[in-house]
Amino acid sequence: MAKTYTLGGGMKVANALLKTLVQLGVPSGSMAVVTAPGRRSGQPRSTPVNLLIEDGRRYLVAPYGVVGWVQNVRAAGGRARLKHRGRTENVRLRELPPADAAPLLKQYVAKNKITVPYFNAKPDDPVERFVAEASNHPVFEILPG
Repeated sequence: MAKTYTLGGGMKVANALLKTLVQLGVPSGSMAVVTAPGRRSGQPRSTPVNLLIEDGRRYLVAPYGVVGWVQNVRAAGGRARLKHRGRTENVRLRELPPADAAPLLKQYVAKNKITVPYFNAKPDDPVERFVAEASNHPVFEILPG
């Protein structure tokens, strides 16, 4: 059974550090910051995320499940701001159907081993096992805002 993600004190500190580095424009590989209005407060909420780039298309994967940033993006109709490599852009995040999300989830888990415990499917499993994971780990394509 997959592990459930909880945002503890250590992760809060790590997220704050990553967010600061990305917002300062420090080169951080695939790290980005997604900002969307809070679903209850309406205030901007920023979260560090890892971009997945495949065939020139960009994606955001929710490896820890339907967490706050996912709920906020959904409540905002897919509208968000994305900061990556010192550049900020308004984007539209389109949630992919499970069949389209599955190969991307498989690739993400293979590249980001820290996320493996949060999935029932494992990196060596066939892509079909990841179809069932898509409802618990949404994948969003990043489109121009």
